[in-house]
Amino acid sequence: MKVTRAQAEENRERILDNAAQLFRERGFDGIGLNDLMQAAGLTRGGFYGHFESKDDLAAQATQRALQANRTQWKQQTERSLPAWVKTYLSDAHRDHPGAGCGLAALAGDAARGGAAVKGVFAEGVESLVATLQGQMPAADEGGRREQALAMLSTLVGALLLSRAVGDGALSRELREAARSQLPAGG
Repeated sequence: MKVTRAQAEENRERILDNAAQLFRERGFDGIGLNDLMQAAGLTRGGFYGHFESKDDLAAQATQRALQANRTQWKQQTERSLPAWVKTYLSDAHRDHPGAGCGLAALAGDAARGGAAVKGVFAEGVESLVATLQGQMPAADEGGRREQALAMLSTLVGALLLSRAVGDGALSRELREAARSQLPAGG
């Protein structure tokens, strides 16, 4: 049965959506092509009709995850930056990386990834910094960028470390300390 162009595009989008979630949950090396394609309801045989390699999929899925982050961050920070910081550093966000921040979930993989993944990751960081920059209290553009970089680094670092130490007192301490040091931490 021949797949229409529209169905092929729909399949590709489904693969990307599933890969963005599964890579955040398990990492690039934590899931194989068979499982990625099965999650999308497809067979491995169709993979190379959509992507050149697993690295190509990793770069595109990372881009998808970080674009979703930017959209969410923009909406939430414009409503209430302190409430967003609290949500970002919550137990729920710590415990559900597949639905959460791509920066925290994929940073380690991106650091070990190829040039395409690193390029996408760098673009994602710049995009998220720009989203935060407009919310920073500094008087000038350079100061707001510096505050946004510090905020992003603090948030991602605290979330990443709190995931690494598990559910416990140290996890809470890390996130509370980060929150208290941020301009909008509350």
